[in-house]
Amino acid sequence: MDAAFDTTHWSDFGVAVTGASAALAGLLIVAVSINLQPILANRGLPRRVFIALVLLTTPLLFSVVLLIPEESPRFVGSALSAIGLASGVILGVAASPSSRPVERSLLQWLIAPVMPAMSLSVSIVLAGIGVLTGTIGGLYWLPVAFVASVLGGLVQMWVLLIEILR
Repeated sequence: MDAAFDTTHWSDFGVAVTGASAALAGLLIVAVSINLQPILANRGLPRRVFIALVLLTTPLLFSVVLLIPEESPRFVGSALSAIGLASGVILGVAASPSSRPVERSLLQWLIAPVMPAMSLSVSIVLAGIGVLTGTIGGLYWLPVAFVASVLGGLVQMWVLLIEILR
């Protein structure tokens, strides 16, 4: 079976993503605990914490699917599609236009929470569909999802650690 559709070739990637995702989510918790009072005092920042947490933990979920031994392509594809759809819905609600702070421009809102969320969710869904159908690159969409989650999560953490104090 081609590496794009066979999870046995992806175990090292799954282990690396699991570790990195867990470490970054832990750093987010530290960042929030350091600036808890300013975060709670600002109406939009708890939502940013939630978005960052979902961005950083979604790869943890998909990498666990990669690490389940000898699962069928049907299960892997279905599980990845479900994770991608669920994260897309959750992030879509959390980053909805009505939740955009007035002081942020539409472009800032699109770049910070929306683009990483869309890239993450769509990439996972494409990986799931690819595994189910044996097309469109299969699991090769997961590195795209991971990069989107890290970049999006780091932008949110930057705001929660640095920008909040300006």
